[in-house]
Amino acid sequence: MNSFRKIGVVLALVFFVVACQDKRKPNYQYMPNMYEPVGYETYGEVDFLPNASEAMTPVPGTINRGWMPYEYENTPEGKELARVMMSPLDSLNSEDNLAVGKELYTIYCAICHGNAGKGQGTLVKREKILGVPSYADAARNITVGTTYHTIQYGLNSMGSYASQMNTKEMWQVSEYVMQLKQDLTK
Repeated sequence: MNSFRKIGVVLALVFFVVACQDKRKPNYQYMPNMYEPVGYETYGEVDFLPNASEAMTPVPGTINRGWMPYEYENTPEGKELARVMMSPLDSLNSEDNLAVGKELYTIYCAICHGNAGKGQGTLVKREKILGVPSYADAARNITVGTTYHTIQYGLNSMGSYASQMNTKEMWQVSEYVMQLKQDLTK
């Protein structure tokens, strides 16, 4: 009789637990804050942080680490001012800079400009884009400064590569482009 009572109590508890279950709502969670995160907007106001802001805007006048500001504007006048710029890279490491510049040129530029800089890259040969001139064209009159300016801002249908390369890499590619120009105009 005693065992029937224990079985009855257990069945009552099971029935009570099953009866309280609601299929439309989840069961109890051990640590609900791990399952249901609180989302905050990036620049939204919160009450527990200083200045009531989650992400604060940078201090005026600061620049990102590893990025150098470019002093010339994206205008034809800015490009002409950039024409006289010289590369700030160390001339004693020119072989290393040209090797890295060649690798980066192959990744970013050769698809349109071609490996030799003749303007016959894969996309030009497939007629996906047209009008990519050769570096040997006398009318282009490119310098290392104008090449850097073009990589920084882009030109015509070529977009800017400033988000893909840092300042040093852009100068390395510019120096390599000048070497390609010398090779083509020999």
